[in-house]
Amino acid sequence: MATARSSFSASTDHQVPSSLVNLAGNAAGVCIMSNAWKYEQEPSLISFISAFLSTNSFRLNFVSISPDLIFNCGGVSIAFVFVTKWDCCNVASIFNRVKRLKGQFARLYVVATLSTKAQSDSFIQSYFQYEMEFGKPAFVQVTDAEMGFEKIVKIAHSRGVCKQQKVASKLKVERKRTVQDTNIFIRFVTSIPNINKHDANTLYQAIGSIEAIAKASKEDILANTDLSSEKAEILARFFQDPEFYLSPKFN
Repeated sequence: MATARSSFSASTDHQVPSSLVNLAGNAAGVCIMSNAWKYEQEPSLISFISAFLSTNSFRLNFVSISPDLIFNCGGVSIAFVFVTKWDCCNVASIFNRVKRLKGQFARLYVVATLSTKAQSDSFIQSYFQYEMEFGKPAFVQVTDAEMGFEKIVKIAHSRGVCKQQKVASKLKVERKRTVQDTNIFIRFVTSIPNINKHDANTLYQAIGSIEAIAKASKEDILANTDLSSEKAEILARFFQDPEFYLSPKFN
């Protein structure tokens, strides 16, 4: 394992981009680390990970889980297999485990530390030998474990940002649709004789929809709005009395 970063300092070189920070308020996300994976690692790597997460506003929890790491960012969970020591003589256990986890987690990444040419060749040969489907899951190759963990955090955080952007975009569309629906409602209701925009807004807030107004009686309208008895009767007759709404209206 590379030791160049084993003495961690909280510098900007070890921070995710500022645009990705604080997705959910005070914490950028949560990192859940497998107890079994933790005990297999060098203490210096765990110290680096803990400091890196703290610097980037992540919480760290240790739990018995099947992946090595699970990140929750912006409401999306991403699982990781993090191979910090590639054993060229024991690749079967790695790929069999990946295949098993792929069926359990929709968002799974595999980060492998390949610091020598022999390890890189072993990975490429084994990838095809075990018939892995490209991108399912995605494999990320790194030269040292610290770099690997930085990539893991950036992947997880980016997925969280994308999820929140989709949510924000959906909310924006829904707000726009609501405004359009409100405008249509007001235009329709104000086309009824003697009903003005204030009346339409009151009806929208109190009763809610054209269909609901059509079913409301004069008494219902009076009980739920500040409209006058005359206007309540006009509305009730407009929707429920064919002779009224089919007769010509003159302003």
